[in-house]
Amino acid sequence: MVTATVREWHEDDGWGVLDSPETPGGCWGHYSHIRMDGFRTLSPGQRVDLTWEAPGFRQDGFDYRALAIAPRPA
Repeated sequence: MVTATVREWHEDDGWGVLDSPETPGGCWGHYSHIRMDGFRTLSPGQRVDLTWEAPGFRQDGFDYRALAIAPRPA
């Protein structure tokens, strides 16, 4: 798990891009990956705990895919 920052989040479609030192170029994430009750959207600049994988194929143009996203307390 790493700390990441939300680069962008498309609330209407439920997906976004998260940046961390371990996921250069960004990590694709979906609202189904969010692991906190009541959260279905994230905000640009928000800090999160990220568990990711490099599945060996590009997901929407990204080499990394989120497995779990947990918003960090403010």
